[in-house]
Amino acid sequence: MENPIKEEAKDIKEILKKFKRKDFSGNTGQAIKNSTYQLITLLTAKIGSFVFTIIIARLLMPELFGLYGLALSTILLIGLFSDLGISATMLTFISKTIDKQEAKAKAYFDYLSKIKIILSIITSLIVLLLARWFANNYYQKPIFYALLAGAIYLPLTTLSKFFGTLFTSKNNFKMGFFGELIAQISRLIILPLFILLLISKSSTNEAILFWIFIGLSITFFLEGTYYLIYFLLHNPFQNIKKQKLTTKETKELWKFIIPLSAVVLSGAFFGYIDVVMLGHYVSPEFIGFYQAAFNLISSATAILGFSSIAFFPIFSRMKDEQLKKSFKRIKNITIVTSLMALVFTVIISKSLINIIYGSSYAQSTIYLQYFSLLLISFPLISLYQSHYTYKKQTKSLAILLISSTILNIILNYFFINLGLLWAGMNGAVLGACTATIISRYGFLGGLIWFKK
Repeated sequence: MENPIKEEAKDIKEILKKFKRKDFSGNTGQAIKNSTYQLITLLTAKIGSFVFTIIIARLLMPELFGLYGLALSTILLIGLFSDLGISATMLTFISKTIDKQEAKAKAYFDYLSKIKIILSIITSLIVLLLARWFANNYYQKPIFYALLAGAIYLPLTTLSKFFGTLFTSKNNFKMGFFGELIAQISRLIILPLFILLLISKSSTNEAILFWIFIGLSITFFLEGTYYLIYFLLHNPFQNIKKQKLTTKETKELWKFIIPLSAVVLSGAFFGYIDVVMLGHYVSPEFIGFYQAAFNLISSATAILGFSSIAFFPIFSRMKDEQLKKSFKRIKNITIVTSLMALVFTVIISKSLINIIYGSSYAQSTIYLQYFSLLLISFPLISLYQSHYTYKKQTKSLAILLISSTILNIILNYFFINLGLLWAGMNGAVLGACTATIISRYGFLGGLIWFKK
């Protein structure tokens, strides 16, 4: 039997030939085209977000950057309930029906769009209702007006991404790339201009934060407008007779949505809950230091994690014994690469913080060194998740993700309070770092255990 790695090398050569000939015909050509657009869209989002974070952190300085991150995490945490896996559901169900049963695809789109719009309105109202309580009671920080602006920002960001999913279901990945490009470029232009103008006028922190979220809303409005104009010009459901889903089809839809929503909520909670919990205990600048360190590690692990995406098509060609041997080799390479990245980060962490964020963020150095432990767990988690996906063990993934999220919340509460008693606000931030590291390694441990 031919080595699957050699087979993959042959496929790569064929792909390069297709690119050279600009031949994207047939299913293979379409798959190559889609994958290419997916990759450049992901890179655009990651690079754009990284550059944007650096610019915002330098302009706002630690205290205001911390308040910005706290407001954003709060808004996005509540905003999780505006999706509940509906975008992924639309992508799945419409992709299956749009070419053969157009009326059915339209029925799915109409039904899911209504749910999405209703949930977006509800979550915006929740942000408005809870804004004062979060700002004045729970956090006791000046982010009230930022949260009010978040009620505008939230539906624009969720709905623009949702309607962008429609084009993906039609195999039009090019639209997603240009939509992301519009969002990133407009954000990099509009937000710094807003901030510089407001700072020059000696505006209050609350005013600056309010206009930052108005600026973010504008960027997603531009992206959403782009999708809307394209949809009106190229409506895939134009002149298709309206049809309603049957009771059976609606039940089937919700059977898909409910378990998926648990996974989506758990995964996203992981990203925001630490900042939301820290916001209750520490001053804004410490939140800024924490985010500066975590954002650097997230960007580094995103690069290291790209390898797991490349390995997935290789896994799909392997039999069980081949898969075990190849997985072990790839895992060992990942561990070595991650260890090198860890050592490198620890050694140059101080210089890295100074170069990227400036000397004002020197306190972030210790958090960056601590978070460098995640450079091992994150890429391995990505690799194991590729393995689980190939083996179709999504139920195990869901159980592990939900369990590790609950563990993360409990550990955050315990270690933040312990750290606060032990070493004040610095100890509280180190406690949040500890909770994140333990819960991530707990998740990795569960992945390893279930695999066995």
